[in-house]
Amino acid sequence: MSAARPKPDALIWLLVSAAVIGLDQWSKAWVLSSLPEFTAVPVIDGFWNWYRTYNTGAAFSFLSDAGGWQLWFFTFLAVAISGLMAFWLSRTPRANWRSALPYALVIGGAVGNVIDRQIHGHVIDFIQWYVGNHYWPSFNIADSAIVAGAIGIALSGLFEGKSSPKAG
Repeated sequence: MSAARPKPDALIWLLVSAAVIGLDQWSKAWVLSSLPEFTAVPVIDGFWNWYRTYNTGAAFSFLSDAGGWQLWFFTFLAVAISGLMAFWLSRTPRANWRSALPYALVIGGAVGNVIDRQIHGHVIDFIQWYVGNHYWPSFNIADSAIVAGAIGIALSGLFEGKSSPKAG
């Protein structure tokens, strides 16, 4: 038997998802209009560049050379995960920000990258961190939200129920 839907539920946290999508798409529009392709523009010398590049795959360009089917696979996967997390938000009490915020971040990031895939056929990446000759793969605001949300979900699951002693 499933748990009853809490009142008020955490679906209001989808406003955070909308903010992530808005910031992500705004930043990518700026990148497309202002940054040259495949050319480092230093922000903090020795650490951070703006670097406009494209990713047809997923994290770390996973499946980027798969021939095109991956666009639909990653779109389906992102929509399915976002739908599942929205369902979980509907079952989460509104005040439980430790669960609601990470779900909202993942949803916003996933949808932001889906918009790129559907409009451009790839994801626009532009944040490049490096030290010396060691470069982290370029990423974007949506990717950052997904990573922050995934870390939040993991931490929430790890520490859930540990902060208050159980009656016994």
